[in-house]
Order: sequence, then C-alpha cells, then structure tokens
Amino acid sequence: MKRTLALFAALLLASALASPADPIAGKRPNLIFFLTDDQGYGDISAHGNPILKTPHLDRLGSEGVRFEDFHVSPTCAPTRSALFTGRHEFKNGVTHTILERERLTLDAVTLAQVLRDAGYATGIFGKWHLGDEKEYLPSARGFDEMFIHGGGGIGQVYPGSCGDAPGNTYFDPVILHNGRLVKTAGYCTDVFYRQATAWMDARRKAGKPFFAYLPSNAPHAPYIARPEDAALYEGKVPNAQLAHFFGMIHNIDENIGRVLATLREWGIEKNTLVIFMNDNGTAAGDSVFHAGMRGKKASAWLGGTRASSFWRWPGTLTPGSSRALAAHLDFFPTLAEIAGAPLSVEVQRQIEGRSLVPLLENPGAIWADRCLITHVGRWPKLADPNDSKFKMAAVRNSRWALVSPNGGREPNWQLFDLAVDYGQRNDVAARHPEVVRELGAAFDRWWAECLPLMVNERALGPKLNPFAVRYWEQFGGGPTAADHERMDPTQPWPAPAAPPKAKHDK
Repeated sequence: MKRTLALFAALLLASALASPADPIAGKRPNLIFFLTDDQGYGDISAHGNPILKTPHLDRLGSEGVRFEDFHVSPTCAPTRSALFTGRHEFKNGVTHTILERERLTLDAVTLAQVLRDAGYATGIFGKWHLGDEKEYLPSARGFDEMFIHGGGGIGQVYPGSCGDAPGNTYFDPVILHNGRLVKTAGYCTDVFYRQATAWMDARRKAGKPFFAYLPSNAPHAPYIARPEDAALYEGKVPNAQLAHFFGMIHNIDENIGRVLATLREWGIEKNTLVIFMNDNGTAAGDSVFHAGMRGKKASAWLGGTRASSFWRWPGTLTPGSSRALAAHLDFFPTLAEIAGAPLSVEVQRQIEGRSLVPLLENPGAIWADRCLITHVGRWPKLADPNDSKFKMAAVRNSRWALVSPNGGREPNWQLFDLAVDYGQRNDVAARHPEVVRELGAAFDRWWAECLPLMVNERALGPKLNPFAVRYWEQFGGGPTAADHERMDPTQPWPAPAAPPKAKHDK
C-alpha cells in the first residue's frame, strides 16, 4: 500500500512539473505563424539532414513543444484551407491547387475572422492561395492587413482565376498590398518578413495583440535562391536546383532568426507564441534526406503529409516532444482557445480538429486515438470525383495506415503497421483483414460526407486572373479586346509579356 501511495504521489508530481503553472487557455499572447512551401519534415538539420543547416529552426524546435507525428495535406492550398477552418479541405471545396478548386468556400468561417472578432490585429504576408477574386481574398476573410502575391506562387499563371501578376519574379516582386499592387525591392522572402516585422512593430506599440501569418512562397519551385545562399550548398548536393532549394531554406532560417531576435529586443518574446510548420511533404529534398519515409509532396504516403510543428512560448510552454497523432485540423481550435476567442455554434460544428492545448501544457498527456484522412485530389477538371475516390488516398490512426495508391472507383488497399514500419515498406493487409474493413469503412463514410461539400467542381473562373487584370489596370499593357474574346477559361492561356517595370513603391 505504501509503495502504491508513493507511486501515485510521484505521478502527481511529474504531472505538475510537466505542465505550466498557469493554464494557457485565454492568455491572449501575440501569435506568429511561419508556414513554408514545399519544405519537408527532413529539410531541417535538427531532424537529421546531413547537409542542410537550419540553426534558428533547430532552436525554435528545441525551445518549445515539438510534435513528432504531425500531419498536413499532400499539397499547399488544401493544407491552408484546413489550417484556417479546422476541417478537411474537401469539405471546404478545395480539391486542387488551381482551376477554381483552390477557392475556400465562402460558407466557411476562418480563424482570422475569429481572432479579429476577439480583438486581435490580423496580418498576412506572403502566399494566400485560397482564391484570388475579391470576395475570396484575405481582406475579405478576416485579415486587416494583406500583403500577398497571387495564385500558388510568384510568377505562376493558370487559366481562370488562379494566377500571379504577369512577369513577376522572386526579386523585386509586385505585391498586392491591401487594395493596391506595389513594386517592392529585394528578394521575396526578405520582402515578406521585412513587411511583417514593421507591421508587428506598429501593433505592439499600439498595445494591440496581433496574429502575424507569414506563409512564404519559398522554397517552392522555381528554385531561385539569392546567389550567396545557393553558394553555401553548391558542390555539396547532387545538382544546382537542390543547391538553390537548400539556399532558399537557409534564407528562411535567417529571417526567422531575425524575427526571434527582434522579439527579444522589443521585450515581448515571453508574450508571443511562435509557431512553425511546413505545408506538405518535400518537393526536392528527399534525394538527400527524408527521415526514412516513403513518398513526398502530392502523395498519400507519410512522406507526403508528415510536417514539422514547433510551438515556442518562452516562460509559458515547457520544452518537450509529443508523439500524439496531431494534424493541421487542430490549429484553428488551438489558437482560438489560447486567444480566448469565443466560437459560435456554427463554427463549433465546422471544426473537426481538436485543441492541442492539453499537449502544449503537457506533451505526455493522454490523447485519444483518431482517424485522419488523406486524399491528393487533383482529378481532371469537370470529372466525376467518384472516378478518383481511391486514387492516392489513405486513412490512418496512431498504429495503422491504409493506403490506396492507384485505385479508382474501387480501392487497392495496402496496410502498414506504423508501430514497426513507419517507412511503409511491408503490406500486411492480408494478415489483418479486420483492420482493412474498419479503416476502409471510415474512409467510405468520410467520402460520403465530402461529396455534397465539393462546391467548386463545376466552377468556371474568369477569362483572366484578377491579379493580371489589376496589374494591367494599374500599370498598362495587357491583351486586346479581340484576344479577350478568344480566351477559353477552361484552357491554358499564355501570359502576355509584362509591361515595363514600375518605379519602386515608397
């Protein structure tokens, strides 16, 4: 009996030591969210990369709570829609990254709206990628400050509504600043972080809590780093493209380091929660290091969805590591709880994720098992989604992963025991038919829920993307009226040459 009581007392003491003295819910810190584009879990030196060096990201992870089994979507717009709504991207109408299927349904309430209504200043600096038409822009979805490029990347052009300003480049890019395009000076990542830092400075001087969202377009292709950054890896990696990919990550790391130093200089780092994630699996780094995972960006294998997830809040969060199965769906309810933001019944019904607050307070806290669904989407425009129901799709819980890499209307399920095979090399479906049936049934139920919410499947966008139209209206140039009449919004249309560069906006 004495041994039992002693053990119970020790457990209570350990639990007390593992949790912060004060609950973090409702503490209303400043919130900074760094999200990178196409940087995988293995593209960080702290995770074992033998060539890439990311000292500031390593520090961010070591000084906060790290989620070791955190998952996002296989591509960028889907992940962003799940982060900002707390529910799966298909239920937001986001089944692709282009062709109007990147639009976040107007029926969704965003995290930015909830934080703004709770008294936060809200700003975005970088890549939005959830719709470029006026009603879909961040300025209409809860952000007070908007400083973004168009489409899925700087210089990208697609038929319909998704695309950037014509002729845009990573150096001196044209950026939509609130309602006006401005010509900036410098490398894109530096431009976004510089603008965000100035905005945060003004908010903290005004005494207003802020949510600063910094979703860089880097290190997405085309792989164009600053020459001095790419030079750090030339000759150390298989090709020049990878040197630029790593150089772009080095530049991000340096910018994050400057933000962390600035928070300390301002005296607000203990009142600021800083979060870092990547938006999907690596696009290029797997040839150097991939943490033993299978698959990469645009796949339903774990290498396509496993993401870094670092949460640093000095003096409040005790550094530690959590192995709980967590996901992008959990981001919205977590920040809402920390910010003390009330959620309407409608928003509560929208959110499918869970608050991570118990794990932030104690990374070893009990965490109930769950099922997470992955589907790459990207079926052809105007096609029947059911034809691709089981094409590159997966459902998993904390132990099992059921994957259909090449099905159609019927699955081609393969089962992997992640407890002993995180690399997903050995298909054990034949030995565990009951697990296949259980997880397969969960996938079928989920698909039936998604179908009526895929609201963008028949959508047709404008003949020209809004960023191009804004650009030509502001700076001149563009297609002729006859060209415009010949355009088919369902087909690619080559971007007209950009007009001469405007003078730098002051």
